Amino acid sequence: MQVSIDVFVGRRLRGRRRLLGLTQTQVANAAGVRFQQIQKYESGLNRIPAGRLWALSNALGVPVTYFFEGLDVAITTRPDEWDD
Repeated sequence: MQVSIDVFVGRRLRGRRRLLGLTQTQVANAAGVRFQQIQKYESGLNRIPAGRLWALSNALGVPVTYFFEGLDVAITTRPDEWDD
């Protein structure tokens, strides 16, 4: 199944959060947002800004690159579509 970048990154975020046994509220507090925003990130509804992705990677104990591992296989959009 092919997915967009935002959905892919959101799934990686959700998977890591669940693996660590954290709630959306706990991750939101660590990243400085409300839990509703984490819900939107995890669903791919909202794109995660670079600074927020950095904060999330620190909160979840992974490098920023973690969120993109396997993306080359899953992506459907072209690079020229990323700058919307």
